[in-house]
Amino acid sequence: MTSGSDTTSAARRVQVEALRRLDGPTRLLMALQMSDESREVTLAGLRHRHPQWTEPAVHTELMLLMLGRELASAVLGRLPRRQ
Repeated sequence: MTSGSDTTSAARRVQVEALRRLDGPTRLLMALQMSDESREVTLAGLRHRHPQWTEPAVHTELMLLMLGRELASAVLGRLPRRQ
């Protein structure tokens, strides 16, 4: 096994070979699904850590995490102070 991984090198090689056999559209779909799932996990974590936050506040924090303060501010306009 590689350091910091729960996957053996042999299993990792099989994974990589299987992924390389996928066509472009399938790989893109998998990447988009992983991105959606990652966003949902992050939102759930924010809601869990900050149950007092409103949904708009949770989504604003997600944008801050994803984009950084400068870009999130450019996209969302004036940002509220963090609670």
